[in-house]
Amino acid sequence: MCMRDHEHIISSVEKGSIAEEMGVEPGDALLMIDGMPIEDVFDYRFMMASEELTVVIRKSDGEEWELDIEKDEGEDLGIEFESALMDEYRSCRNKCIFCFIDQMPKGMRPTLYFKDDDSRLSFLQGNYVTLTNMDDHDIDRIIRYRLSPINISVQTTNPELRCKMLNNRFAGQALEKIQRLYDAGITMNGQIVLCKNVNDKDELKRTLTDLLKYAPVMQSVSVVPVGLTRYRDGLYPLEKLEKDDALSALSIIEDISKKAFKQYGTHFAHASDEIYILAQKPIPPAEEYDDYPQLENGVGMLRLMSDEYDSAYTRLKADIKKGRIDTQKYNTKFSIVTGLLAESYVKEATLKICSLFPNVSFNVYAVRNDFFGENITVAGLITGQDIISQLSQKDIGEYLLIPDCMMKADEEIFLDNVKVSDLDRTLQVHTHIVKSNGLDLINFILKEKFYE
Repeated sequence: MCMRDHEHIISSVEKGSIAEEMGVEPGDALLMIDGMPIEDVFDYRFMMASEELTVVIRKSDGEEWELDIEKDEGEDLGIEFESALMDEYRSCRNKCIFCFIDQMPKGMRPTLYFKDDDSRLSFLQGNYVTLTNMDDHDIDRIIRYRLSPINISVQTTNPELRCKMLNNRFAGQALEKIQRLYDAGITMNGQIVLCKNVNDKDELKRTLTDLLKYAPVMQSVSVVPVGLTRYRDGLYPLEKLEKDDALSALSIIEDISKKAFKQYGTHFAHASDEIYILAQKPIPPAEEYDDYPQLENGVGMLRLMSDEYDSAYTRLKADIKKGRIDTQKYNTKFSIVTGLLAESYVKEATLKICSLFPNVSFNVYAVRNDFFGENITVAGLITGQDIISQLSQKDIGEYLLIPDCMMKADEEIFLDNVKVSDLDRTLQVHTHIVKSNGLDLINFILKEKFYE
């Protein structure tokens, strides 16, 4: 008999699937496969690889069915569960001095306040984990199922300092788990949130030097500046990074990167785009980003955007030369919203595309983050209310383009719950959500999906 902790309620059954043919229905519960309880989605996926299996289902009336199933290797049963993880999400037990969630105002969506620290989400969604929420059983499962990459929020390899930064007396010894993952060949990425006078300078050098020993299994480490909002009352007194701090960090990062490239052929240590801009240094070329393993961490995002716009420009120019596009007939006036961090890059990239359309004009508006505070400059944290308040008296034109990074993943809604439709109504424009790749901009101007 399976413990109720390992019952998984089925929310839907795919039509024509094995499960439907076997009489499985929504509301039934999966108990066991081949005599083993299923802890979560990884157990389920692992067991599903078999061609023959015995599945125990509890029907909604309490009756248990034992189903002997033969199927193709890797074929799924065709069932979905109430939780995609088939388990509760693990929340963070730390009180990190740099935690962004602790710096958010009240009254936002409840989901925005959830602090996850779940290794399974690291594999599924790319989230970073501190390792403090994992025991030997969790590490064993990662190794058994070969779950990689695992993204680790390292911050420092100084055990005492890590305990202080995470406000967790076990945070230092949790670093020992990196060695186990390394020994098992589990691909890892590391992250260091750089805090002035805490884990910078000599501590940063120590951390990157220590982590380099795990390369190339640890394929990359990103260094990102701490994000400081205006909601820090009662929190650890952190200071904003200045130009000299960024230059110091870059010197250390670039030194480690050179050593890594000489030894392993990869650059390993990467500074976020924000550090380069703070240091007033140019963003490196694409080859230094090793296929962008930490793009979602703001590492190389501006380089990729710039290169994709250049590629789109080259493609567009060739098609114009071949007579495939008559640029004279397009007449559009629009505006693009971005954050202060990317303003110059977006202006340059957009100008290049629009220079080929004589009747197309545009404005790029870098929105100051009044909601979280002026220290927050990335586009992904711009709110709808800041866009409305700062663009209400601006010359927008007929259309307003919003980068998709500002939106909730599955809805046209900003962090502050302002909807795209609110922008349309308040600013009297037609709002379009676009990707920052150049092709979306061209397709918008052409008013058709000319490029894939």
